[in-house]
Amino acid sequence: MTSLSLPGFDASSFTYRGAHGSTTRTVYRKGKGPAVIVMPEIPGITPEVRAFAERVADAGFTVFVASLFGTPGRPGRGLYPLQSMVKTCVSREFSVLAANASSPIVDWLRALCREAHAELGGKGVGAIGMCMTGNFALALMVDPVVQAPVLSQPSLPVGLTHEARAGLHLSPEDLEVVKARVQGGCPVLGMRFTGDPLVPRERFERLRAELGDGFEAIEIDSSRGNPDDIPPWAHSVVTSPLVDREGHPTQRAMARVISFFRERLCD
Repeated sequence: MTSLSLPGFDASSFTYRGAHGSTTRTVYRKGKGPAVIVMPEIPGITPEVRAFAERVADAGFTVFVASLFGTPGRPGRGLYPLQSMVKTCVSREFSVLAANASSPIVDWLRALCREAHAELGGKGVGAIGMCMTGNFALALMVDPVVQAPVLSQPSLPVGLTHEARAGLHLSPEDLEVVKARVQGGCPVLGMRFTGDPLVPRERFERLRAELGDGFEAIEIDSSRGNPDDIPPWAHSVVTSPLVDREGHPTQRAMARVISFFRERLCD
């Protein structure tokens, strides 16, 4: 675990002692208001992830950015993303190929959600995962404190089979809990670019089939020749290539994330 300062954020260590031992990681905090857990994308807490967290904090929330991999604050350039990806794939805390099981790190994240809610109270906690952590927001819903789950380009499991492409990185038992929570009034927000090979169409079709009207999908056209000139390789919805221009699909997606948190977490 790398523990470094992130300007503008307060850093602290959070430890969870579970059935498989003790896990300690650094959490970066900023803002006031209901809690939102931000789970970064590969390669880690880049300047773009930090900027997203600051937007959420400025909108009236207390953000907790969990350092799960990489070096906080380091730009995602050169070989760094690949190096971070390789380290994550061989880590015992991440199960990147599992279609029907969550990564072990989810237990630590659930404990962080409970801790944040115990301190700040309110209706519940928001949670947004990106890329390799995208599906984690589903797994966190097993804990009822999570009231605003957001899946941004959920990329696990990795694989080319139909099972992998439609996989939710969630155990059948946890999926039943998630479905019951959705039926009880806790919706799920998901986002992807239509041409993103890491977030195949089958995954969102599966989410619609399992969650019905409780799944709100934002699918941004990244086909060749699309009217917004979004590149066909676009992947990260709320970090890069976010275009902060009124009316742009990525700007609308960002605004929807904030409004979703407000609807679910604020009085």
